[in-house]
Amino acid sequence: MKNDCIVKYFAVALLPIALVAAGCAKQEAVPEAVVSVQAATVAPGSITEHVESDAVLSPVAQAAIAPKITAPVKKFYVQRGAKVKAGQLLATLENQDLAGAALEGEGSYNSAQAVYETTTKAQVPEQYQQAQLDLEQAQANLNLNQKIVDSRTQLFSEGAIAGRDVDMAKAALVQAQAAYDAAQKRLEGIKSVGREAALRSAKGQLESAQGKYQTAEADLNYSHITSPISGVVTDRPLYAGETAAAGAPLITVMDISALLAKVHLPQAQAQLLRVGADASVKVPGLTAPVDGKIALVSPALDPGSTTVEVWVRIENKAGELKPGTPVHVTMTGPTVKDTLVIPAAALSKDQNGRDTVMLIGADSVVHQKPVTVGIRDSEEAQITAGLSNGQQVATTGGYGLDDGTKVKVVSAEEMEKSTEVGKKDSGGGL
Repeated sequence: MKNDCIVKYFAVALLPIALVAAGCAKQEAVPEAVVSVQAATVAPGSITEHVESDAVLSPVAQAAIAPKITAPVKKFYVQRGAKVKAGQLLATLENQDLAGAALEGEGSYNSAQAVYETTTKAQVPEQYQQAQLDLEQAQANLNLNQKIVDSRTQLFSEGAIAGRDVDMAKAALVQAQAAYDAAQKRLEGIKSVGREAALRSAKGQLESAQGKYQTAEADLNYSHITSPISGVVTDRPLYAGETAAAGAPLITVMDISALLAKVHLPQAQAQLLRVGADASVKVPGLTAPVDGKIALVSPALDPGSTTVEVWVRIENKAGELKPGTPVHVTMTGPTVKDTLVIPAAALSKDQNGRDTVMLIGADSVVHQKPVTVGIRDSEEAQITAGLSNGQQVATTGGYGLDDGTKVKVVSAEEMEKSTEVGKKDSGGGL
């Protein structure tokens, strides 16, 4: 009887252990979890290099117009926002004193011009003619005295006259010769020195008067402020009556018919770009990117930042885009054909910072695989090493999976449905 009780006790004591063992066996029988993922097949294709950078829009041309003289503003002819053309009068400064100086300069110039004309047409030719006439008279007088000397010498030899008469004739000949030499030198002086000096002096006075007149005219013209370019008035800080300082911007005009997005890139990226290549610009407030073209790739590095400046030109005929707007620029580089391409979403980083993908094996188990990436953009990436044509890599749903996870490849629709179901289940049956 006592042994029966002991057997029953042990039977009752072992019952919970048996139940626990049965429960463990049942838990081990739970099927292995399978994660739904989307997949992409590694296949050859083409991919284009894109270089991205931030920039600020600038006008294609700008003129901060500053007067060259200091004077009060007499009148403005434009307001901010006004469209102007090259050469258009924008403002006038007070210029009565300048107009008077210009008038005085014009009078002095006209006077000097008259003196020059008189010198060249009358005075100098008259002096030259008088010198020629004096020389001819001296020549005639010399010839006459020579004949007298010859005649008296003949008569003296014949005993017809005294020797004193011959000496007097010879003295007169010497005087006539001296007068002839002086007249000849004067004519030669007028020819070589006097005439040219007189002309140079008259011309110098004329040019001096002309220079003063042109300076006065320039000062007067400086009081008329015109636009050197066509565009829109973006700044006009003064009002009529206020004094405009020489060298200080009075009116700013910008040509915004086209805008430039100026970016600074490392040399390696800049070498991928060519003038005329396509570009797109994302502008805040606009849903669609704006098309552009690369207009300049600087041939030299910026000495301060050792970067290359690149300009992207954007047409702005309607004037919707504003200078100073921060934008994001994407520029098109070279295209590589017949290369392995996968979606950029398939890439991730391992703990060492290397590019990896989750490679789906034939047994539907994923394995983390290091790869070498070439060209990369927001949607696709070029694989230069690590994958082969025809292999499958996980895209959506593959991020964060452990190596060796069992997966099921589903379509985008199925993935979306499973996501919605998961959200409902996590809602606690609400």
